[in-house]
Amino acid sequence: MTKFSSILVANRGEIACRVIRTAKAQGYRTVAVYSDADTHAPHVQMADTALHIGPSPVNESYLAQENILEAAQISGAEAIHPGYGFLSENASFAAACEAAGLVFIGPTADAIHLMGNKAEAKRRMIAAGVPCVPGYEGEDQSDAKLLTEGAKITLPLMVKAAEGGGGRGMRTVNKIDELANAIRLARAEAESAFGSSELILEKAIVRPRHVEIQVFGDSYGNILHLGERDCSVQRRHQKVIEEAPCPVMTDELRDEMGSAAIAAAQSINYQGAGTVEFLLDETGAFYFLEMNTRLQVEHPVTELITGLDLVALQLKVAQGEPLELTQDVITLDGHAIEVRLYTEDPAQDFLPTSGPVYLWSPPTGLGVRVDSGICSGQAISPFYDPMVAKIIASGPNREIARLRLIEALNNTVLFGTSHNRDFLVACLKKDCFAAGQATTAFIAEEFSEGENEELQPCFTHSAVAAVLELTLQHRTLYDDSILVAPQLRDWASASPLVSRKLYIHGDQVHDLSVTPVGDKCYRVFDTDNTAVIELLTVEEDAAQVRIDGEQHLARHFLPNEGELYLSINGHAATYCDQIGLAGAQEESTASGRIIAPMHGLLLEMRVIAGDYVESGQTLAILEAMKMHYEIAADAAGEVVDVLAKEGQQVAVDDLLINISTADRD
Repeated sequence: MTKFSSILVANRGEIACRVIRTAKAQGYRTVAVYSDADTHAPHVQMADTALHIGPSPVNESYLAQENILEAAQISGAEAIHPGYGFLSENASFAAACEAAGLVFIGPTADAIHLMGNKAEAKRRMIAAGVPCVPGYEGEDQSDAKLLTEGAKITLPLMVKAAEGGGGRGMRTVNKIDELANAIRLARAEAESAFGSSELILEKAIVRPRHVEIQVFGDSYGNILHLGERDCSVQRRHQKVIEEAPCPVMTDELRDEMGSAAIAAAQSINYQGAGTVEFLLDETGAFYFLEMNTRLQVEHPVTELITGLDLVALQLKVAQGEPLELTQDVITLDGHAIEVRLYTEDPAQDFLPTSGPVYLWSPPTGLGVRVDSGICSGQAISPFYDPMVAKIIASGPNREIARLRLIEALNNTVLFGTSHNRDFLVACLKKDCFAAGQATTAFIAEEFSEGENEELQPCFTHSAVAAVLELTLQHRTLYDDSILVAPQLRDWASASPLVSRKLYIHGDQVHDLSVTPVGDKCYRVFDTDNTAVIELLTVEEDAAQVRIDGEQHLARHFLPNEGELYLSINGHAATYCDQIGLAGAQEESTASGRIIAPMHGLLLEMRVIAGDYVESGQTLAILEAMKMHYEIAADAAGEVVDVLAKEGQQVAVDDLLINISTADRD
């Protein structure tokens, strides 16, 4: 095997930063690649060399094999680390690296091919005697065959893309008449994300745990496992929280699952880092799900309880060296929990969001680790996965790790783009999660009744926002004024000024009056509540405030007049003053104006002018951040205008369709 001293990281974001960090620590020269959207990204700044590989769309940059191989040649890189996602499980890319004389830091192309296809992998596991979920993984991919085979499977069932992962190309079917549409959507999403429309069908295991085993192999036939991770907390089949070890794992079950995972890896002479995923049901039975032939997003929790650097092990194996580890020396010490910070809008059914990063302030503290790929002043692109950081906490036991993670999240600040931080805190605080009882049904069961109500800002936080916004506005005005005594702020000749702020969050309306009651001290009230807010210090992005005598730290950012970002006591929100804009709020949500919920590619337009549509009817399919989203009519009526075309890139809030509703003139 060719020895190497320089590594090109064929990825972006936090995983590129993660790989570069270990590679540089071990003395390797590192090369980053970047698209137009990532020109100023942190991984570009971290690497020793960086090369541009194309426009922002992934097919023209991070999935363009020839561009990456050319970058390796130009930079003099001798090895390529694919990270995860993108080309990490692409057998043809691994083979192309080898053909170009480059070391691919991962398994062989044959191993990737064998396990990268869920249908082929499942057929091999069945032949090897590994427990598998009942279903259909045949080569006949006609709709008729899939419909016939689906009818044989006890509902609910899963339609899954045979290639790829990350929940893309996956649909749950609860009624048999939903199967045809699920097949169509999953096939289209799989083709877009992975370049293959092949599907498999499986019986859905109700309320299982998602438990995976980390395996590692070298070129000398040594294969061992590094324990398990529980990745049960998922939404739309995307992992949200991961932990190690699994809360319900026993030594006996770990040995059984570990042995099955090693057998799976041995059957394909596996080398490098890999993960064998299982579904664990309530009886303790487990079923093979798939094998990921790469480093996993959630690998940090394994690192924290084993003391091993998995990227360093990848480099060691890729250099042709033996692992020099045996199964009996692998010990699991303590507990670690990881959450994925996504830029998405919990109030809008977790739609991915893009936009500026006004302020990124990650947490620090005992047992806290942050893997991120963003920085203040950057922009979140609509072209890539919405995960921007991983916050991980570890401790001597699960409860300490959980509490440390909650505190770390409370101290995490991301202003500029909507994100799921508060939702993550709410998950960690649920009694079910605290008791270690979460299954893949956790989010659906625990947040079924208005899952985001508790995330909406309360009166007190809105009061702090009102006072801070007024103070920052007054500071700007005072700085621009001439010969005005600071004591005159907030006062008129007759009496102290009363200012009004109107904030609306979902169905909550905070119509606030603010009046000074002393130096830097204000009384804020509405018809039902009152609070006394004292500003002790106000710095560029942080303020010490006293609320009814109790002191708190508030992080803030004021990008525009009338708009304030505030994070306090573990709750973050954007406060937009609606004074003067109230009329805009009166427009009915069922307006018939269909707008794009996010930036994306309009894949399909299903209506034309003159069509009559029902409320809830799917009008268009939008692709954003590698997922497909159905855009539905908000009212019944006649389509009068179609303002966008298939294949067009649209921006958030772009008007796509106009519907003349029954009650409109």
